[in-house]
Amino acid sequence: MSPSRCRTSSRIAFLAFLLAAASTPAVAADVAFKLVDQNKLPVADAVIWLVALDPVAAPFAPATAKRSDIGQVAGQFEPFVTAVRAGASVRFPNNDRVQHHVYSLSPAKKFELPLHSPGKADTIVFDKAGVVAVGCNIHDWMSAYVVVVDSAWFAVTVADGGGKIPGVPPGRYRAEIWHPRLPANDKREVAVSEAAAAPVAVELSLKAGFRARRTPPAAGGGYK
Repeated sequence: MSPSRCRTSSRIAFLAFLLAAASTPAVAADVAFKLVDQNKLPVADAVIWLVALDPVAAPFAPATAKRSDIGQVAGQFEPFVTAVRAGASVRFPNNDRVQHHVYSLSPAKKFELPLHSPGKADTIVFDKAGVVAVGCNIHDWMSAYVVVVDSAWFAVTVADGGGKIPGVPPGRYRAEIWHPRLPANDKREVAVSEAAAAPVAVELSLKAGFRARRTPPAAGGGYK
Protein backbone atom coordinates (compact mmCIF):
# COMPACT_ATOMS: atom_id res chain seq x y z
CA MET A 1 0.00 0.00 0.00
CA SER A 2 1.32 3.44 -0.93
CA PRO A 3 2.08 5.97 1.86
CA SER A 4 -0.70 8.31 0.69
CA ARG A 5 -3.23 5.47 0.65
CA CYS A 6 -2.06 4.38 4.08
CA ARG A 7 -2.51 7.91 5.47
CA THR A 8 -6.01 8.09 3.95
CA SER A 9 -6.92 4.75 5.51
CA SER A 10 -5.61 5.92 8.90
CA ARG A 11 -7.66 9.12 8.72
CA ILE A 12 -10.79 7.13 7.90
CA ALA A 13 -10.15 4.78 10.82
CA PHE A 14 -9.53 7.71 13.18
CA LEU A 15 -12.74 9.46 12.08
CA ALA A 16 -14.67 6.22 12.52
CA PHE A 17 -13.28 5.96 16.06
CA LEU A 18 -14.35 9.54 16.87
CA LEU A 19 -17.85 8.93 15.53
CA ALA A 20 -18.15 5.73 17.54
CA ALA A 21 -16.97 7.48 20.70
CA ALA A 22 -19.35 10.38 20.15
CA SER A 23 -22.30 8.00 19.69
CA THR A 24 -21.60 6.09 22.90
CA PRO A 25 -23.80 7.58 25.63
CA ALA A 26 -22.46 8.26 29.08
CA VAL A 27 -23.75 6.05 31.85
CA ALA A 28 -26.50 7.64 33.93
CA ALA A 29 -26.21 7.49 37.70
CA ASP A 30 -28.55 7.45 40.68
CA VAL A 31 -28.08 10.50 42.93
CA ALA A 32 -29.00 9.97 46.59
CA PHE A 33 -29.64 12.63 49.21
CA LYS A 34 -29.88 12.49 53.00
CA LEU A 35 -31.64 15.44 54.65
CA VAL A 36 -31.66 16.36 58.33
CA ASP A 37 -32.85 19.44 60.21
CA GLN A 38 -30.94 21.67 62.61
CA ASN A 39 -31.55 19.09 65.35
CA LYS A 40 -30.09 16.29 63.21
CA LEU A 41 -33.52 14.72 62.77
CA PRO A 42 -34.47 13.28 59.35
CA VAL A 43 -36.54 15.51 57.07
CA ALA A 44 -39.36 13.77 55.21
CA ASP A 45 -41.64 15.33 52.55
CA ALA A 46 -38.90 17.49 51.05
CA VAL A 47 -38.76 17.80 47.26
CA ILE A 48 -35.35 17.75 45.56
CA TRP A 49 -34.86 18.45 41.87
CA LEU A 50 -31.86 18.96 39.61
CA VAL A 51 -31.33 21.70 37.04
CA ALA A 52 -28.61 20.97 34.47
CA LEU A 53 -25.81 23.56 34.33
CA ASP A 54 -24.25 21.89 31.26
CA PRO A 55 -25.92 20.79 28.01
CA VAL A 56 -27.57 17.37 28.30
CA ALA A 57 -27.24 14.88 25.43
CA ALA A 58 -30.32 13.71 23.57
CA PRO A 59 -30.42 10.22 25.18
CA PHE A 60 -31.15 11.94 28.48
CA ALA A 61 -34.01 14.12 27.25
CA PRO A 62 -36.81 14.41 29.84
CA ALA A 63 -39.24 11.51 29.80
CA THR A 64 -42.96 11.88 29.30
CA ALA A 65 -44.68 13.23 32.39
CA LYS A 66 -46.57 10.58 34.37
CA ARG A 67 -49.75 10.79 36.40
CA SER A 68 -49.80 10.80 40.20
CA ASP A 69 -52.61 10.25 42.69
CA ILE A 70 -53.52 12.25 45.80
CA GLY A 71 -56.21 10.38 47.66
CA GLN A 72 -58.72 11.60 50.23
CA VAL A 73 -58.44 8.99 52.96
CA ALA A 74 -59.80 9.09 56.54
CA GLY A 75 -60.12 12.86 56.52
CA GLN A 76 -56.64 13.51 55.10
CA PHE A 77 -54.90 13.96 51.77
CA GLU A 78 -52.41 11.18 51.07
CA PRO A 79 -49.62 11.70 50.21
CA PHE A 80 -49.00 15.01 51.96
CA VAL A 81 -46.39 16.11 49.36
CA THR A 82 -46.35 15.13 45.69
CA ALA A 83 -43.74 16.19 43.12
CA VAL A 84 -44.53 16.20 39.40
CA ARG A 85 -42.94 17.52 36.25
CA ALA A 86 -44.71 20.44 34.57
CA GLY A 87 -47.40 19.07 32.28
CA ALA A 88 -48.20 16.06 34.44
CA SER A 89 -51.67 15.03 35.57
CA VAL A 90 -52.70 14.41 39.17
CA ARG A 91 -55.79 12.36 39.98
CA PHE A 92 -57.76 13.12 43.15
CA PRO A 93 -59.73 9.98 44.09
CA ASN A 94 -62.13 10.28 47.03
CA ASN A 95 -61.47 7.06 48.95
CA ASP A 96 -63.21 8.47 52.01
CA ARG A 97 -66.74 7.94 53.33
CA VAL A 98 -67.81 11.59 53.05
CA GLN A 99 -67.81 14.42 50.54
CA HIS A 100 -64.85 16.79 50.20
CA HIS A 101 -64.42 20.10 48.41
CA VAL A 102 -60.88 20.04 47.00
CA TYR A 103 -59.42 23.35 45.88
CA SER A 104 -56.31 25.50 45.47
CA LEU A 105 -55.85 29.26 45.19
CA SER A 106 -52.13 29.04 44.43
CA PRO A 107 -50.88 31.16 41.49
CA ALA A 108 -49.22 28.11 39.87
CA LYS A 109 -52.62 26.35 39.63
CA LYS A 110 -56.06 27.48 40.71
CA PHE A 111 -58.70 24.75 40.63
CA GLU A 112 -61.80 23.49 42.42
CA LEU A 113 -63.46 20.09 42.75
CA PRO A 114 -66.74 20.97 44.50
CA LEU A 115 -68.73 18.43 46.53
CA HIS A 116 -66.37 15.60 45.67
CA SER A 117 -68.36 12.50 46.59
CA PRO A 118 -66.98 9.12 47.74
CA GLY A 119 -65.80 7.04 44.79
CA LYS A 120 -65.29 10.06 42.54
CA ALA A 121 -61.89 10.73 40.95
CA ASP A 122 -61.15 13.89 38.96
CA THR A 123 -57.87 14.72 37.23
CA ILE A 124 -56.07 18.07 37.15
CA VAL A 125 -53.19 18.97 34.81
CA PHE A 126 -50.38 20.95 36.46
CA ASP A 127 -48.78 22.81 33.56
CA LYS A 128 -46.85 25.54 35.37
CA ALA A 129 -43.86 25.19 37.70
CA GLY A 130 -44.47 26.25 41.28
CA VAL A 131 -45.83 25.11 44.63
CA VAL A 132 -49.57 24.39 44.77
CA ALA A 133 -51.16 24.26 48.22
CA VAL A 134 -54.25 22.04 48.24
CA GLY A 135 -57.05 22.19 50.81
CA CYS A 136 -60.61 21.09 51.51
CA ASN A 137 -63.28 23.78 51.85
CA ILE A 138 -65.32 21.51 54.14
CA HIS A 139 -62.57 20.08 56.38
CA ASP A 140 -60.14 22.93 57.00
CA TRP A 141 -57.49 20.75 58.66
CA MET A 142 -56.88 18.86 55.39
CA SER A 143 -53.82 20.03 53.47
CA ALA A 144 -51.40 18.80 50.82
CA TYR A 145 -48.83 20.20 48.42
CA VAL A 146 -48.10 19.58 44.74
CA VAL A 147 -44.62 20.77 43.80
CA VAL A 148 -44.39 21.23 40.03
CA VAL A 149 -40.84 21.34 38.62
CA ASP A 150 -39.28 22.04 35.22
CA SER A 151 -36.97 19.04 35.49
CA ALA A 152 -36.92 15.33 34.65
CA TRP A 153 -34.87 14.56 37.76
CA PHE A 154 -36.62 14.90 41.12
CA ALA A 155 -37.54 12.98 44.27
CA VAL A 156 -39.48 13.33 47.52
CA THR A 157 -37.70 12.34 50.74
CA VAL A 158 -39.15 9.57 52.91
CA ALA A 159 -39.33 9.09 56.69
CA ASP A 160 -35.58 8.56 57.14
CA GLY A 161 -34.76 11.76 55.22
CA GLY A 162 -33.52 9.85 52.20
CA GLY A 163 -34.34 10.54 48.57
CA LYS A 164 -32.94 9.07 45.36
CA ILE A 165 -33.08 10.55 41.86
CA PRO A 166 -32.49 7.82 39.26
CA GLY A 167 -31.02 8.06 35.78
CA VAL A 168 -29.06 11.32 36.04
CA PRO A 169 -26.43 11.83 33.30
CA PRO A 170 -22.94 12.93 34.36
CA GLY A 171 -22.43 16.67 34.64
CA ARG A 172 -22.92 19.72 36.85
CA TYR A 173 -26.32 20.46 38.36
CA ARG A 174 -28.00 22.90 40.69
CA ALA A 175 -29.90 20.96 43.32
CA GLU A 176 -32.94 22.76 44.69
CA ILE A 177 -34.72 21.63 47.84
CA TRP A 178 -38.23 22.66 48.91
CA HIS A 179 -40.02 21.86 52.16
CA PRO A 180 -43.17 23.46 53.64
CA ARG A 181 -41.16 24.54 56.70
CA LEU A 182 -38.15 25.85 54.76
CA PRO A 183 -38.18 29.69 54.53
CA ALA A 184 -36.65 29.61 51.02
CA ASN A 185 -35.46 26.92 48.65
CA ASP A 186 -32.05 25.51 49.49
CA LYS A 187 -29.79 25.67 46.41
CA ARG A 188 -26.37 24.09 45.93
CA GLU A 189 -24.23 22.77 43.09
CA VAL A 190 -23.62 19.04 42.77
CA ALA A 191 -21.40 17.11 40.36
CA VAL A 192 -22.67 13.79 39.01
CA SER A 193 -20.26 11.16 37.71
CA GLU A 194 -20.73 7.64 36.40
CA ALA A 195 -19.16 6.19 39.56
CA ALA A 196 -21.32 5.39 42.58
CA ALA A 197 -21.20 8.21 45.13
CA ALA A 198 -22.18 8.56 48.77
CA PRO A 199 -25.51 10.29 49.47
CA VAL A 200 -25.33 14.08 49.40
CA ALA A 201 -25.76 15.13 53.03
CA VAL A 202 -27.74 18.36 53.56
CA GLU A 203 -28.70 20.06 56.82
CA LEU A 204 -31.75 22.32 56.62
CA SER A 205 -32.84 25.01 59.03
CA LEU A 206 -36.60 24.54 59.31
CA LYS A 207 -39.22 26.80 60.82
CA ALA A 208 -41.44 25.48 63.57
CA GLY A 209 -44.58 23.91 62.19
CA PHE A 210 -47.47 21.62 62.94
CA ARG A 211 -49.63 19.54 60.62
CA ALA A 212 -53.12 19.15 62.03
CA ARG A 213 -54.56 15.66 61.89
CA ARG A 214 -58.05 14.59 62.82
CA THR A 215 -59.74 11.28 63.49
CA PRO A 216 -61.59 9.66 60.57
CA PRO A 217 -65.06 11.10 59.94
CA ALA A 218 -68.11 9.14 61.05
CA ALA A 219 -69.65 6.70 58.60
CA GLY A 220 -72.20 8.04 56.14
CA GLY A 221 -72.36 10.82 53.57
CA GLY A 222 -72.79 14.55 53.83
CA TYR A 223 -70.58 17.25 55.28
CA LYS A 224 -69.06 15.42 58.24
